[in-house]
Amino acid sequence: MSVDLSAAAGRARMSPRRRARLSRGVQYVVLLAVLALLLSTADWSTVGQTIFNPAAAGEMLDRLPRAFLNTVTYTLAAFAVGLSLGTVLALMRLSSVAPYRWISTTYVEFFRGIPALLVVIAVGYAVPIAFGIALTSIIAIAAIALGSVSAAYISETLRAGIQAVPRGQVEAARSLGMSHTRTMVQVVLPQAFRTVMPPLTNEVLLLTKDTSLLFVLGQTPAYFELTKVGRDALSTASGGLTGLFVVGACYLVITIPLGIVARRLERRTGGRA
Repeated sequence: MSVDLSAAAGRARMSPRRRARLSRGVQYVVLLAVLALLLSTADWSTVGQTIFNPAAAGEMLDRLPRAFLNTVTYTLAAFAVGLSLGTVLALMRLSSVAPYRWISTTYVEFFRGIPALLVVIAVGYAVPIAFGIALTSIIAIAAIALGSVSAAYISETLRAGIQAVPRGQVEAARSLGMSHTRTMVQVVLPQAFRTVMPPLTNEVLLLTKDTSLLFVLGQTPAYFELTKVGRDALSTASGGLTGLFVVGACYLVITIPLGIVARRLERRTGGRA
């Protein structure tokens, strides 16, 4: 009985910090046990042959630089269109002219509600047929299709940034004789862009991954993006899924630095706030 009372007293004397440390220790042990179980049950010879095959990775190395550059080019082209159009849509959404607000709202709801893949297919195939035009440039298709979708999200981000600018600064600029347009361009938009830089950086990251949808356009090898190279490697390389693993690593080379930039911008913005 005295032993039970002593153990109960020991538990009662355990501080919250010690209990938290003990709880973390138990969680670490459980996670390590699960990881060890997964590693012990994997067929590493098959994994090495089909996913981490150096010979298969070497077969596609000559195509990766061009595909990497194409992916970055498509991303930047789409972001340029998305940022430009998104800024116009944000201003229209805040306009006192009702038709502008209706057009902007309809656009945003439409392009946020349909898959980006459908937009890529529509711009690549349906639009040329409907309007009798020939879009032969993959960069143009990427800029229009992905940029149109991105603009819907960027416009909402910018609208929130514009509304976050203190109303007093707008009134002060107008009291100095600045027109509404000049106030918006020189006072409101610069502050709004500084506020929304972290989410805009995240939008670039999302666009980078969305360039993988362009594989449906059937590009020539000179215009392949990373996903197309990895997809072709599934049938041409002897290493099975190694091509997809290599391509995934290439995407990480782009997205991880962008994620770091976004987090740093978010901290700086939060610090100023």
